[in-house]
Amino acid sequence: MKLIQRTIVFMSLGLLVSLSVWAFIFYINMIDEVHDSIDDGLDNSKLLIIHEAEMDSTVLNKSSFDEGNYAIRKIAEHHALKHHDQYKDTLMYMENEDDLEPVRLLTTVFEAKENEFYQLKVISSMVEEDDLIEDLFYSLLWLYLILIVTILLINTLVLRSMWKPFFNYLNRLSQFKLGKNEHVQPIQSKTAEFLLLNKVVTEVLESNIRSFHNQKQLIENASHELQTPLAIALNKLQLLAENEELSEEVVREIFQTIETLERLTRLNKSLLLLSKIENQQFLNEEKVDFNELVRKVLDDFRDQIAFKEITLNVSEEGKLTATMNRELAHILFSNLLKNAIRHNSKNGKIEILVTDSSIQVSNTGMEKALDPQNLYQRFYKESNDTSSTGLGLAIVKSIADVSGCQISYHYALGIHQFTLTFS
Repeated sequence: MKLIQRTIVFMSLGLLVSLSVWAFIFYINMIDEVHDSIDDGLDNSKLLIIHEAEMDSTVLNKSSFDEGNYAIRKIAEHHALKHHDQYKDTLMYMENEDDLEPVRLLTTVFEAKENEFYQLKVISSMVEEDDLIEDLFYSLLWLYLILIVTILLINTLVLRSMWKPFFNYLNRLSQFKLGKNEHVQPIQSKTAEFLLLNKVVTEVLESNIRSFHNQKQLIENASHELQTPLAIALNKLQLLAENEELSEEVVREIFQTIETLERLTRLNKSLLLLSKIENQQFLNEEKVDFNELVRKVLDDFRDQIAFKEITLNVSEEGKLTATMNRELAHILFSNLLKNAIRHNSKNGKIEILVTDSSIQVSNTGMEKALDPQNLYQRFYKESNDTSSTGLGLAIVKSIADVSGCQISYHYALGIHQFTLTFS
């Protein structure tokens, strides 16, 4: 969910809770004010009726509410002395409504003649609470809807305009790549927070760009400085091995040293490649036809496959194309195939399946599954093959990560299967 949408959701919920609490408090206060107002009217009616009774004794005979808002009945002195004025809500049948309606009832006592006490009940119509609650509910509902519409309009007309520079800046940052871009256009805004964001991001980017260039230069220099003496040492050893005066044992030692230096050369190249991949130095991307790529790489490895007498089966069940660096795509599949050949058994088999969205490379080999926790770790090797650098699958994983595809491993019935899935 986007930031603005989350803001609207939380604001809507906050308003709903706030209005509900406010409505409850408002209702209690309003009912209290209504009661106070009606009670004052009842007190005034009481005084008027008592005064009228003193002037006209026939008033004391009105024992029902038939033709007025009061009723009087005579009570015993001991009851009268214990009585206090009481106000309460009750229901009374109304002729015009033909129904019970809520009224406010005052019950009081007064002395009309000496030692003659009367109970006086005075009523006054009042607001129906259920109607009041219903009216209040709909009023609040309309108020809530109006507030939500107002918030949405403010969000559309004001907030989106205010946040537009930020989202444009975020889009430019998402397209930034080390080695490809050296500058990100800052936010064009006078807002203090956006200006601070400009400053912080610019400082971080400049620091990363400097580190990237320094690391890139260090790796390239180190690789070059290592490759030169390695090449010189290999050439000298090869020339030395051609000397006929050397004994067979010395020549064997020389060739073992040559193999070690060649492995060191491959290791140096692999580490340099890994570093370049992780530093995203392969930036040029294009549409790669993996069906054609598979056929081309297989042509390069047919001699090795034939030498180990491996049965090769290739199935193309779909047309696979993906956008990525062509050189990395070649290295990706080459390493998977090389891994399948190197760790295969003599007279083994390799099966390659190409679909619209994936490539599967399956091969025979060790009679147990590889450790999935360490499978893509650098220098991890299950076999004792000294010619392997232990970096092949690490390179495959790095390329898959930077290219947006997934690599998975499965083992069943002596078959090791690696699957590249492109989204």
